[in-house]
Amino acid sequence: MVTVLLALVFIGVHIAVALGGTAMLGIYLMTGDFQVVATFVGSTAYEAVRDYVFAVIPLFMLMGEFLAKCGAATDLFSLFNRLTRIVPGRLAVATVISNAVFAFVTGVSIAAAAAFSRIAYPEMKRHGYQDRFALGCIAGSAVLGMLIPPSVLMIVWAILTELSIGDLFLAGVIPGLLLALFYVLYIVGAAALRPALVGEGPARRTVAGEEPAIARVLVSTLLVIALVAGTLGGIWFGAFTPTEGAGVGAAASLLLALAKGLRAREVGQVILSVGRTSAPLLLLLVTAQLYSRVLTMTGFTRSVQELLLGAGLGPGGVLLLMVLVWFVLGCLIDSISIMLLTVPIFAPIAAALGFDPLAFAIIGIVAIETGLLTPPFGLLVFTVKAAIQDPAIGVGKIFAGSTPYWILLLAVIACLWYFPALATFLPGLLKA
Repeated sequence: MVTVLLALVFIGVHIAVALGGTAMLGIYLMTGDFQVVATFVGSTAYEAVRDYVFAVIPLFMLMGEFLAKCGAATDLFSLFNRLTRIVPGRLAVATVISNAVFAFVTGVSIAAAAAFSRIAYPEMKRHGYQDRFALGCIAGSAVLGMLIPPSVLMIVWAILTELSIGDLFLAGVIPGLLLALFYVLYIVGAAALRPALVGEGPARRTVAGEEPAIARVLVSTLLVIALVAGTLGGIWFGAFTPTEGAGVGAAASLLLALAKGLRAREVGQVILSVGRTSAPLLLLLVTAQLYSRVLTMTGFTRSVQELLLGAGLGPGGVLLLMVLVWFVLGCLIDSISIMLLTVPIFAPIAAALGFDPLAFAIIGIVAIETGLLTPPFGLLVFTVKAAIQDPAIGVGKIFAGSTPYWILLLAVIACLWYFPALATFLPGLLKA
């Protein structure tokens, strides 16, 4: 089954078709009865789709899209750009901080990469930033969208492993902020050591009326922060379930977007865009659950677990092997597909080795996220390339600029391995 699945994926078959087809093949090989296959597929799909937790993904995506469409990302960047004027490389620092705050809204790295490519890159270019440094900063900091809650990858991981979505959201806060801090320290250090990276000569003077009024930008940012705090805080403190919280966030973001001038036609465009993005993802989750159940029935997961436990590698060696698998897959396929292929196998093994499930989940998400910056696939790199629409800049330059951020992702994985409390502290504190 695993061999057939990997072969289908690598020859270009859609991951949902590959997962579903392989699972049905496995059931047929075990039973030899097409009626059993049909019954098993139907019951699994029904049980999966009727679960309200699946509504979390499109609702959180809707919340992020409404706020992105109404200019919230632009307001965030403008505010943090002003607050960091005395910091070397302030535009890059403002991009990282804005991405960190915006990550609490979107949960999708690609949306952040596309937005800040159009918002931050023109401003950096006017100030004389080197293209490689500026675009690497945008691609690298967009990774925060999948690590800081509400993250689509966290929701998918929670569904696959039956972890609490609220606990997993909390587990990602400190590692996400730590990664943002690493990024800021790198930018400030690079700008101080090599001023040419961020433009030579005196800083450009701001033309009167060029930047939006500070009062409007501040109010807009505070409203976004209040919306995020109310939504995530309500989930963490038990005021409502993750699905209800996502609904509250989507409704509140719609009201805020309308107040900021979003037109009815644009509301329809946002809803259609989220539908086109989330519907295939929900289909993927259904086929992934089918595949996971069949793997368990065949005993494959238990066999792999016994093999790795008996190999004498120890917990650290097994974790390193898993991370290497995630790196290799990250060069070839997208993050969601990697998660669907590996988590049903890796999560039980990690539990048997004594890894805390929340810490392991964050390590896995960070490792999978490196694939977004890893050649030749590097989805974030290609997103930035498409968004800037500059034929003179190749993807190689963006990959080179994002390499330091890729290394810092590895540093966060090492920190989580040595200090799992980075992920478990906040969930444990709330339960206490």
